Parts: sequence; structure tokens; C-alpha cells
Amino acid sequence: MPAIKCVELTKRYGALTALDGLTIEVHERSIFGFLGPNGSGKTTMIKLLMGMSRPSAGRAWVNEKEVVADAPDMRAQIGYLPDVPNFYNWMTGNEFLQFIGELCHLSSFDSVSRSYELLELTGLQKAGKRKIGGYSRGMKQRLGLAQALMNHPKVLFLDEPCSALDPMGRRDVLNIILKLREFTTVFMSTHILSDVERVCDSLAIINKGKLVTTSTVEALRQRFALSSFDIEFDSDPAELTILLENQPWVQKVTKLESNNTSVLCVLAGDVQSAKRELPQLIAASGLSLVRYEMTMPSLEDIFVRLVAGEVRT
Repeated sequence: MPAIKCVELTKRYGALTALDGLTIEVHERSIFGFLGPNGSGKTTMIKLLMGMSRPSAGRAWVNEKEVVADAPDMRAQIGYLPDVPNFYNWMTGNEFLQFIGELCHLSSFDSVSRSYELLELTGLQKAGKRKIGGYSRGMKQRLGLAQALMNHPKVLFLDEPCSALDPMGRRDVLNIILKLREFTTVFMSTHILSDVERVCDSLAIINKGKLVTTSTVEALRQRFALSSFDIEFDSDPAELTILLENQPWVQKVTKLESNNTSVLCVLAGDVQSAKRELPQLIAASGLSLVRYEMTMPSLEDIFVRLVAGEVRT
């Protein structure tokens, strides 16, 4: 069985359906991105998979063990980092991790050894002797990752691990997450699309509690690719704009003005036809070309179109 599997997982709160029949599989030793807008059901899903909440319908398995309300064996093999972790600020980082080790039933020797190992992994060796109250937000997030790894989990659940971090802090945390696939499976919920592009092997997109799609990032791009061509001229391309809007391979043409030049952003539904015919149309227009650039769609572009229902899976 995969590291995580759920079948028709559903959670209702009275008349509200927070999750609606999700069926997902996550491979071992991979980083899985669970992607959706705020309020789409991401945290609810993590709580169900960890046995912190009971499903209204459906079943789930983690590490080949079915998730039920009382499952100490399953919980002993998972780690969890909430979106806003809390600490005892009067403790040092080292003391806190050793305390977590005791909660995980590690011996005193193993708690000390594991704490130093994780402080090194998270880049907190020097900060380990300092009180947590003096840590920055990024340092606290890295310490939260360390505590979630204290029990050598086979599956690690991360709930919005980078949402409150600045660019430097996000980079540090993502670099650590990239290393984790060597020894654990990571299930990471987030709404930050660039983070998914950077670290995830595969992903699921949900919206309003419903599964939109599951895929790898690259497969998603190939399936829903709509390449854009940015064409800049030093004069008004009004006639060319009308001509392009009538081409069958063009989905949309947007005109922008920039520094005494005009830029046409051409969204192509048929990329091969655009590559072949667009240069010919530009040459025939007699316009003086300043810039011609093709850009591939970002995950953000695809995500917005999927959530908005502009394309179907």
C-alpha cells in the first residue's frame, strides 16, 4: 500500500460539508503538496489523516494502518507541524527537543543524540543553547520541524509550513523539506504555489472540499498548457491585434502600454500553430519589432483556471 491512502473521505459539520468524497494516494518517500484556497478543507484533511477528527464517511490508511480514533501505533509513526507552532519560550531549543523526545518515549541518551542531530539538520546548532523566546519566526518554524521529526516519523504532516515566513525564512524551511524525502513521506498543505513548484513530487488540488485533480507539476503543465507570447512594438499594433483575435489558435489578446511601446500578450490554445504562424503575421504587418518572448504557464496560472472552473480535468 502507499504511505497514505484515503477513499471517499468525507467530513460534515451539520449542513456544511468540509470535505466531500476525497480519494487520494501518496507514494512513500515523496513530497506531496495538498493545494487549495484558504478555507478549502486542507487542515480538516490533515486532522482526519492523523486521527484527530472522525470522518463522516470514507476510510483512510497511513503506513498501512487504518486511521481510527484510538490508534497509538499509527500516531507513533507520524510527525506533525501545525501552521502556527507553540513553544515554551523559557526553554532553550535543545531543552525543548529533549522534552519532546521524552514525550516520544525515547531514552535520555537517544533524546540528547536526536536533538543535536535535528538542530544540525535545521541549522539551529548555535541557537540550540538560546531561549526560544528570542528566536525569530523563521527559527521557530525550523524548530517546529525539528520537533515533528523527533520520533523518526514515517509520514510527516506539514500544515502551511511557510505561510507566515519572509522570503529568506521560506527558503530555509523549503531547503530542509527537500532533504526529508530521503527518509520520510511529506504531506504538505499550502496555498503558496511557488513552494509546491519548488519541492513537491506530486500534488492534489481541492476547492470547497472537493478534489479538483491529482498530478505531478510537470504533467499538470503539459495537460493544461496555454503558452503566452509577449510581443513588443514601438508603434500602435491595432490592425495586428484585430487580425490575431480572429485566428483560431488564439484564445485571448491583451494590449499593454509600456514606456512609449505597445505590448501584445497573446494566449495561444494551439502552441504549435502559434509558433508557426505568429512570426509570419508579425512580419507581414510591417511593424518594427522590439521584443518577442514565449512564456510557459506557471502553476499559479493553471491553479486559478482549475479552481475557477475554466478548464475541466
